[in-house]
Amino acid sequence: MRIAPFTLLAAALLAARARAEVTLGPLFSDHAVLQRDKPVPVWGRADAGETVTVSFLGRRVAAQAGPDGRWIALLGALPATAEGSDLVAAGKTTATIHDVVVGEVWLASGQSNMEYVVDDPNGPVFHVDHAAAEVAAARYPLIRHFKVARRVAAEPAETAAGGWAPCSPATVPEFSAVGYFFARALFLRLGVPVGIVNSTWGGTPVEAWLSPLALASDPAFAVVDRRWRETLAAYPRAQEAAQAALAAWRPAAEAARRGGPLAYTLFLKAHPQPQAAHGPGDPWTPTGLFDGMINPLLPYALRGAIWYQGESNAARPGEYHALFAAMITAWRAHFGQGDFPFYWVQLADYNVPGDPTGASWEWLREAQAQTLSLPNTGQAVTIDIGDLGNIHPSNKQEVGRRLALLAKLNAYSIPGDCSGPVFVSATPEGRALRLRFKYADAGLTAGLTPLQSFEVAGADRKFYPATAAIAGSTVLVQSPAVPEPVAVRYAWRNAPTANFYNGAGLPAVPFRSDRW
Repeated sequence: MRIAPFTLLAAALLAARARAEVTLGPLFSDHAVLQRDKPVPVWGRADAGETVTVSFLGRRVAAQAGPDGRWIALLGALPATAEGSDLVAAGKTTATIHDVVVGEVWLASGQSNMEYVVDDPNGPVFHVDHAAAEVAAARYPLIRHFKVARRVAAEPAETAAGGWAPCSPATVPEFSAVGYFFARALFLRLGVPVGIVNSTWGGTPVEAWLSPLALASDPAFAVVDRRWRETLAAYPRAQEAAQAALAAWRPAAEAARRGGPLAYTLFLKAHPQPQAAHGPGDPWTPTGLFDGMINPLLPYALRGAIWYQGESNAARPGEYHALFAAMITAWRAHFGQGDFPFYWVQLADYNVPGDPTGASWEWLREAQAQTLSLPNTGQAVTIDIGDLGNIHPSNKQEVGRRLALLAKLNAYSIPGDCSGPVFVSATPEGRALRLRFKYADAGLTAGLTPLQSFEVAGADRKFYPATAAIAGSTVLVQSPAVPEPVAVRYAWRNAPTANFYNGAGLPAVPFRSDRW
């Protein structure tokens, strides 16, 4: 029986389609940065049972795809290299990525203050200080940035969209500003490639970044699921109200836009665009961002993580420490690289609209500071560099620098200061309290102005403004309204005047001695 040529061709095409191509995980793309001095997992998909050989810098490692087609190979620890090379994964087909370097890899995550970019000329609300000059000077091709595409997932996702971009004036405008300034500070000191994996989504709460494992780790977290079910049940009515608010807002916004960029910016600060109600598929979905934007990155080798988030949880600060600590612990477990460094930004000073207490953010800051109880963690304090009228401060250079100070000392053992004064004790001394601090060896200072934002209270637990004076490595605080002080607080407000520093020019961590 003679088989028609077109039948043979069709059969060949079907056979080719049935054969899976060798593919690599999402972070393995052109211009990638691999972590130096640590085993480097490389993974992807192929036909079930297929042998895949990974080649890079003269090394060859073979792996066999499992029944589901997944394979993973482990390259040994690699030295840093600034010269790009090809990484090849070869089986029945071949996947090749070009210009791969080896250096330091950091995961940058959180909400908008980590997400906002170096330069968005059309952004009406946020602009980095000196953005044009920063862009023009950004000629660091060995600093590279991978932006993970936004995605909410109901189950752990395997893939994520995105790509690596070497730093140049053409690409840096789209880099995370905090991530870029952090990476630049490290690169200029270490002299090796630095990669930033930017997995962020503005306006999101910590529970969206928890893994299912983390959310199930504490019975107290059941409140998160219960609250989300209530949110979903209320969604239809809430969305109707949100749409009505948006319809009422648009005419005023258009009128402000016609008044020019400055008028529009001021309008948006005073009247932010009404947001859609939280509901199905929303980025507030508990575990939704871990599943969609962190799980696909596992188990990429990295040095550590930086984090800027908390604004969306400020209404419930009592929950934050436990949730945040569970998130960090679970991320470390999922990446499988031990207690890697995890550094975060403590919330900056900001006049929170509609907060009658004036101190709601301070309780969230305290919850962040409590998480320092976890090993290998650090906190960059920004209580002195916020924007009182804008939740998105523009001085991202200093935020990145302070995070880099933590990394230099703790991750790379480079001597230097990375913390401002940290409260240790308050001892009664007549009608005053004498305060002692860690990280005060280089001296304490308030510049040329008196210390601000100290308060003391007596046994009645009523706090009054206090005068504070630096005495060597201590501070003496007192108030005529409190003849027998028993407690002290510093910068315990959403937007305090925070002018207390150590000799390294780093701000004191807001604190309270009481536990009332």
